[in-house]
Amino acid sequence: MNDKIIGRNPVLEAIRSGRSVDKILVKKGKYEGSIVPIIKKAKDAGIIIQEVERAKLDQIAEGENHQGVIAYVSAYDYVSVKDILDKAREKNEPPFVIICDKITDPHNLGAILRTANCVGAHGVIIPKRNSVGLNSVAKTSAGAVEYTPVAKVTNIANTIDSLKDEGLWIAAADMDGQEMYDIDLKGSLGLVIGSEGEGISRLVREKCDFIASIPMAGEINSLNASVAAGVLMYEALRQRRK
Repeated sequence: MNDKIIGRNPVLEAIRSGRSVDKILVKKGKYEGSIVPIIKKAKDAGIIIQEVERAKLDQIAEGENHQGVIAYVSAYDYVSVKDILDKAREKNEPPFVIICDKITDPHNLGAILRTANCVGAHGVIIPKRNSVGLNSVAKTSAGAVEYTPVAKVTNIANTIDSLKDEGLWIAAADMDGQEMYDIDLKGSLGLVIGSEGEGISRLVREKCDFIASIPMAGEINSLNASVAAGVLMYEALRQRRK
């Protein structure tokens, strides 16, 4: 099964990561700006480059901003939860895992993947049902999908139990909880982010060791899911660097 990656930065990151790229379509004309290193790296990697008219790219991109380049790749491979924990052990670091409970907006999941990579999280876990998948977030993750391992599991609550058996403490992001500055986020940690509309499901919430709230000082008392995830991830990073 083939899929497509749209836009200059996502395509460049796919090549840099060593991902198997079948071919790259580029807009006919003179190569300028950030398209130049894409062409060079693609040629160095032996990837087929095909020049096409802009109208063809527009048709394939289906409304997305392709910036004159589209890559055809194999569908993304998911890893296992064990793979994520093994990655932490290989680095001799306490596992830091982001658990997404029914995130359905590709922009939110893409931003979470990007931030997870930036803070050094070892992987992200998503459910098989009621969640956006990896092929939908390549562009919104700004290339992070190439570097951030993602496991897709049947049951988030059961997975949390398994993570706790592996020594992880589980903290959920929710307005009704203990202020995040007062929670120890330094050790082996699973950070649960709820869905955009419903938040964290009741059963998943009951499985968590801590409920972490973000302090609010304005009239609005809630944050976008990916923003809340970013705030909590960076608080965890701050603590872990002490």
